[in-house]
Amino acid sequence: MSTATVMAGIPATNLSLYHQIRFKVGDPTALLLLPRGDGTSERLLIIRDIEADRAKRHARVDRVQVPADFEPVGGLSGDRETATAQSVAHCLATHGVTTVRADRSLPLIYAHFMHAVGITVVCDTELGVLERRAKDAQELAWLREAQLATEDAMTLACETIARAQANAAGVLMHGNETLTAERLRALIDVHLLERGYDNPTSIVACGAMGADCHDHGHGELRTGEPIIVDIFPRNRATLYSGDMTRCVVHGNASDEVVRMHRAVVAAKAAAIAATRAGVTGQFVHEATLASLATNGFAAGHPTQQRVAVMSHGTGHGIGLEVHEPPLLAMKAPTLVVGDVLTIEPGLYALGIGGIRVEDMVTVTRDGCENFNTLHEGLDWR
Repeated sequence: MSTATVMAGIPATNLSLYHQIRFKVGDPTALLLLPRGDGTSERLLIIRDIEADRAKRHARVDRVQVPADFEPVGGLSGDRETATAQSVAHCLATHGVTTVRADRSLPLIYAHFMHAVGITVVCDTELGVLERRAKDAQELAWLREAQLATEDAMTLACETIARAQANAAGVLMHGNETLTAERLRALIDVHLLERGYDNPTSIVACGAMGADCHDHGHGELRTGEPIIVDIFPRNRATLYSGDMTRCVVHGNASDEVVRMHRAVVAAKAAAIAATRAGVTGQFVHEATLASLATNGFAAGHPTQQRVAVMSHGTGHGIGLEVHEPPLLAMKAPTLVVGDVLTIEPGLYALGIGGIRVEDMVTVTRDGCENFNTLHEGLDWR
């Protein structure tokens, strides 16, 4: 019995496949790990003909071929995805493969055509998961680059808020126009677009809106109120993401907001100090909760007026997606060297709003490296 591994899909959207080949393309593509006699595997990429030469130059594979090289009796379909799936099945059959190990992202059409030629397909639910977690040197460089661009956009956003003028009603003005969450998001988007980044909807949540940790915010921004700014862009070339959160108060912050902020910053420092290979994500989260408790705060949901609580985990993995394994929460797995994580404790209170401060770190054997350099304060003037 001969066993091969197959990953397939469109690399521009199937990020597990992209991670394996580091080649961005918008057409159906398949990676086959074909067994050699010496116990190793050949990495064969089957890709559309007009992309083959570019793939030969850039893809992380041993060999590149096109669907027409593996045409079954009866020919290939005119539909590209169907033709690719047909060619994969025929290629495997001609190599004597009887069983295929596939990851959780394999499109069903590939399994369909493999079954049609008598190949058994087995889903390995963990295939590629740990490989994506343990970032290599290239990935770490791309993540540092993305986080640097994110910091640049964050500086623009927080300084725009802090340096705005407040009118008599306490509403912030940007030039002659009201500074709204929507207007600030547009400034962030344009800034990042000019630097080669796509930017999902940033969080700009002012005052009471910030009590919901994932309320993106809307409407006018006001002086004296905490404003959460959370930016998480993706580099259009590398597909790797940045992610950071800061809070800003225009003018003077209330005593309670200052107390919440100090507790969050201390909790972030405790979580970072606890982060290293070999401990669990739960261990890091518990360090966050212990620090918050020392300062008089607890976990929960903001259901009582003016009682601040932490309503989410300490953070999550990041890479090709903004949210990847592992979580930093209860029952989270053991951290490994090369995990890249967000550390983002927060406190949220109805009637007041929220405070969240977020950095990106990479796990090392003895600790972690923090990619962030921006200050954590509320005053950005």
